[in-house]
Amino acid sequence: MMGVKDWVLSQLVSKSVVSSSQLSAGDRSNDESLNEEFSNQVAADTSRLPISNQESQNDDPLQQVVVENSGQSHSGTDEKLDPLAKIERLQINFLRLVQRLRQSQDNLVVSKVLYRMHIASLIRAGESDLKRTNLRSDRARKIAAEQEASGLPELDFSFRVLVLGKTGVGKSATINSIFNQFKAVTNAFQPATDRIQEIGGTVNGIKISFIDTPGLLPYSTSSVGRNRKILCSVKRFIRKSPPDIVLYFERLDLMNVGYSVFPLMKLITEVFGSGIWFNTILVMTHSFSALPDGPNGYPLSYESYVTQCTDLMQHHIHQAVSDSKLENPVLFVENHPHCKTDITGEKILPNGQVWKSQFLLLCVCTKVLGDVNTVLQLRDGIELGPSNTTRLPSLPHLLSSFLRHRSVVGPSGADTEADVILSSDMEGEDEYDQLPPIRILTKTEFEKLTKLQQKDYLDELDYRETLYMKKQLKEEAHRRREEKIRKDGTLGSDGSSDNQEPPEAVQLPDMAVPPSFDSDCPVHRYRCLLTGEQWLARPVLDPHGWDHDVGFDGINLEIVTELKHNVVASVTGQLSKDKQDFSIQSECTAVYVDPRGPTYTVGFDIKSAAKNMIYTVHSNAKVRHFKHNVTECGVCVTSFREKNYIGAKIEDSVSVGKRLKFSMNAGCMGIFRQAAYGGSLEATLRGREYPVRNESLSMTLTILSFNKETVVGGSFQTDFRLSRGTGMSVSGHLNSQKLGQVCVKTSSSDHVEIALIAVISIFRALLRRRATNHRETLETG
Repeated sequence: MMGVKDWVLSQLVSKSVVSSSQLSAGDRSNDESLNEEFSNQVAADTSRLPISNQESQNDDPLQQVVVENSGQSHSGTDEKLDPLAKIERLQINFLRLVQRLRQSQDNLVVSKVLYRMHIASLIRAGESDLKRTNLRSDRARKIAAEQEASGLPELDFSFRVLVLGKTGVGKSATINSIFNQFKAVTNAFQPATDRIQEIGGTVNGIKISFIDTPGLLPYSTSSVGRNRKILCSVKRFIRKSPPDIVLYFERLDLMNVGYSVFPLMKLITEVFGSGIWFNTILVMTHSFSALPDGPNGYPLSYESYVTQCTDLMQHHIHQAVSDSKLENPVLFVENHPHCKTDITGEKILPNGQVWKSQFLLLCVCTKVLGDVNTVLQLRDGIELGPSNTTRLPSLPHLLSSFLRHRSVVGPSGADTEADVILSSDMEGEDEYDQLPPIRILTKTEFEKLTKLQQKDYLDELDYRETLYMKKQLKEEAHRRREEKIRKDGTLGSDGSSDNQEPPEAVQLPDMAVPPSFDSDCPVHRYRCLLTGEQWLARPVLDPHGWDHDVGFDGINLEIVTELKHNVVASVTGQLSKDKQDFSIQSECTAVYVDPRGPTYTVGFDIKSAAKNMIYTVHSNAKVRHFKHNVTECGVCVTSFREKNYIGAKIEDSVSVGKRLKFSMNAGCMGIFRQAAYGGSLEATLRGREYPVRNESLSMTLTILSFNKETVVGGSFQTDFRLSRGTGMSVSGHLNSQKLGQVCVKTSSSDHVEIALIAVISIFRALLRRRATNHRETLETG
């Protein structure tokens, strides 16, 4: 039977109940029991201040700001206490702070913090300590009330806060309002803070240390350098002692629906790392200002405008960290001396909220949860540093790419597999030469024939075309064989080559340019000629772009050359550059073909991934035991972000006749103590005219295993001709995870009706989706 500890771990850790997350801007917790327990308190508390479930923080615990131990000076006796005793002391201190802030223990935020502390204790407690944990939780409330009433022992609690934001948003003014003293210089017309300074004080017995920073300038091309310099200096300042909480300031009355805020958030993420946002509170100043008018000409309600601005800020953070699950708490602040106050003199907002006590409560909750995680070692922390949001490639993905069969290019520049099939048909007289001559009919003569005669005539032309293409392939294979023999003889004699005339230049097919509103289509700008030179350079265009009249977006280079006898090197690369991204892909391969033995292949691949590069070195050896059996083995090393992935595979293929082929492979890919295993079994049935026409049917069974999870998948792909001018390709895939897809591609040069049917189908699907969205809008509205 599963123990209580294991059950709690499996049921609650995945929901991040012990996360030291920020306090959410909107409660989306999945804990139904917690929601039922405190549902009656939601109306009494502000709807923007519950603690988030913080699912995204558990996805990658290394993307968090390290939370230092509290500023309390622990004595030697405290260090000897067990973790449960330390948690009890944290509960007592937290409950005392709640009383000082005049908050009820039934407050939704307070209740959820206590709940998470209790669950954290259960997770770390042993089977025999569960009862003791429950008794400690009940006793902490009584002890906190007694100690706060007597004032002994003296409560020593502190936290450090980093302040960030644009200049003029009210950072220093908020610090002065919290301390009720003039501690930071403010100026309404120009930036007042010109250096990083630490400002300390005590509020309600809580020691608070603010790290006030110079204001950032609004985003522009000229301000990026200054803002980065400020942020880098702040990073150096807090490197030895990271803050417990980060405040990011914006003005509520100057919120812009555009993306003027996003570049600053993106820059902060690049300098500090995405972990800075996980303990960040969004502070909206000037929250008592006049509200803007709505679409109907009347001022917006306070709740609707606040929700709109909060969602906009949260959306920018999601884009900056590439995580839509993150939710930050929001604090609304008003520092104007004429702001409305309550009977105690505290400034309140239009919704009746005392913002100063809410600020202290949010900071205390975040600090206490961070201390709980530190004591129980529930997660690891890292210092504020470079962003680690770049995702590492998954082992199953790398293994699938490694197991993919790579065609080997022989010394003649052709696929050796196709050459083997053609060489078996070399002997004997060609069938095309034995055909009697035929007269080609004109269009008028063809229309005079009956339907049966037209069909017979087209069938005859199709048959002759197939034989002619087969004859050309045989001649090309025969030419390559003779050229190889001639080179062998030349190398054996004096190593000189005959002076031959360079081949004539051949124009490559025109590239498909994107649609344009131009009067003419400038296809001629991108035409390429295939000459006797080894390098083949072609432009790369964006198929979805419109601006193709001024040039191209990239370049593609290809070369296949014979370095030495039976040694061939091929290089293929593509480079693309636009206004924001730069990408490069390159594959370099060297092949040594032993006429009497195996074929060795060594390759080096480069591929860009965001701002990083993926390097892969692979090597294969292929041996042909019999005429219809080929065995291949290979190894590879993939390097990405200073991590090396090592893989190995073995592959074997058996051909039954000229049309049926069976292939199977198996391999593994691993790093450190992790490894992924996989393999596949494929059966391919080629068409009668292969390799003249690439008609085939293949069925594949794949197996991938990673982290004790196995996924079995099946796929099929078929390419065939429906008629003389119409081809179709159908492929499908389905795995044991109930994920799959079906793809149907059709190309036709005879039947325009097929294209019209496709256009009408797509148009109807778009109309149906639009009607569905409109219906959902009406229902939600």
